[in-house]
Amino acid sequence: MSGRVYRLHSTLELPLEDLQDHFASDPDLPEGVEDVDITRRNNTLILKAVSDDESIGKYTPTAQLKASVSETRVYEEEPPRTGGGWMQEEEEEIPSELVEFACFKGDRETVLQNTALQFQMFIVLREIALLSEKGTLTAITEVDDELHAHRIVEGEERPASVEVVETPDRNSEKGGVEWRDNKFIS
Repeated sequence: MSGRVYRLHSTLELPLEDLQDHFASDPDLPEGVEDVDITRRNNTLILKAVSDDESIGKYTPTAQLKASVSETRVYEEEPPRTGGGWMQEEEEEIPSELVEFACFKGDRETVLQNTALQFQMFIVLREIALLSEKGTLTAITEVDDELHAHRIVEGEERPASVEVVETPDRNSEKGGVEWRDNKFIS
């Protein structure tokens, strides 16, 4: 499977434990990817493609997904909102725990790096987006000379389309693609 990733923007967040469980369950990986090597350096998580093609040299950097790791306090129930007086009785503590989240946030160059197996690692990122309960993933890809729009919001695939339009102002140097009305406009 070959393809290209032209635009990508991600605000995905999911518990690190859920991400680790996903890869521990031996998920179906895209053609060309034998495995995904997960490395953590301080608060950075790197998911690197391991190629099944021996023609890709061991010194060729394969595509990788990069996420930051942050801790968030998760409450079992919503904390009560109080009037804010400083003479209140002692409040009952609400049960909570610190949860580490993997945050795939940014554009293509920030989240999806290197070109060898880049499209395949985008497919891996799409699977992660479908697991995520928070954030969005929007992208424009090309497979077999056809453009495809992708939009996943809070783990649910949503309609998206690509519309290529010519700008009436020929003097405008503003080029590129923008997101408007659930469509990427070029």
